[in-house]
Amino acid sequence: MPRFISSRYQAGSATQMSVIADRAREFDDVINFSLGDPDLTTDAGIIEAAAADAKAGHTHYTSSLGYPELRQGIVDMYRDDYGVERSVDDVMVTTSGCHAMWLVMETLLDDGDEVLVIEPYFTPYPHQVRLARGVPVFVPTTKENGFQVTIGDLEAAITPRTRGVIVNTPCNPTGVQWSRETLEGVARVATEHDLVVVADDIYTLFTYREPFVPFASLPGMAERTVTIGSFSKDYLMTGWRIGWILAPADFVSTARDVNENNVFTAPSISQRAALNALERRAELRPPVKELYRGRLQRAYERVQRLPHMDAFEPQGTIYLWVDIRETGLTSLECAARIVEEAHILTIPGTAFGASGEGFLRLAVTVGEEQIDEAFDRLERMSIFGD
Repeated sequence: MPRFISSRYQAGSATQMSVIADRAREFDDVINFSLGDPDLTTDAGIIEAAAADAKAGHTHYTSSLGYPELRQGIVDMYRDDYGVERSVDDVMVTTSGCHAMWLVMETLLDDGDEVLVIEPYFTPYPHQVRLARGVPVFVPTTKENGFQVTIGDLEAAITPRTRGVIVNTPCNPTGVQWSRETLEGVARVATEHDLVVVADDIYTLFTYREPFVPFASLPGMAERTVTIGSFSKDYLMTGWRIGWILAPADFVSTARDVNENNVFTAPSISQRAALNALERRAELRPPVKELYRGRLQRAYERVQRLPHMDAFEPQGTIYLWVDIRETGLTSLECAARIVEEAHILTIPGTAFGASGEGFLRLAVTVGEEQIDEAFDRLERMSIFGD
């Protein structure tokens, strides 16, 4: 019954990547590097605390901004971990980071407003902008500049309709952590052109070279930065669907009004789990960071042994961004060959924008034994031979 489907969605069809994934299901020994979902289960203490809170009656609607104690916990975390002072009025709890991004775009944009999306980007960004009737404008980066956006490229993309820019560091998919110089350059451009910076801070734990710097902590940026946070990756809580928005109080108030017509409030039980996770973050997070640092380093070392494959030494996130241009294949062709011949599922770089051509994203959401098995298989492929 296509006539009942909005014209915005009638062109939808299976992507080439979904065809590759379907093909992978035909094999019973697939090693899956495609999912950005940590393979570890949420800490048992968090689960038990959430269950106890549910039994104690935390099964009702919460405030539309979220539990006050969770919002205060987020404020305390920014103060204690990053030296950033904010008010509880600047915080809204959301039903995941993706939901937060939709809310931000819906709150920020008028029809036809433009948002700068820096490539390679988290795949949903352009669609999240379009859902709010905005226009994504893509800004390229290259391996040669370390996948750090240049100020010249950023300014060249700005028009009178530009409203904001999305910043994601450490970056999914590249794993690159932007330098202080890059951050300050983006802040300067945002100030000069009166732009809002939407900081998608999803991998704050997973920084392996330098401490994480919240964009809102840069001089003069607190009033023009909207920060999106999430418990998904840092706390291994992807399925709980819980995140937050940190922004000036008037923006948060409007986002709440928008959300009251959407899901009203985030799930009460997930909020209680998040509160427990925050209170125990000093205990819970360091082992997770070291586990993924070790996995990334193992995968990186194996990449270095393969002809026609290269990668940056891990800087952040849980992903390895692999350069396969020397194979002479496109990203999609290479990913398809790897599935067919080695039974390994990766994501072609073009899933993350045009700047991703010639690359593959590997999520190290499998153990080191499987990482080694995967690279043993790759070594036997002709495209990675001498």
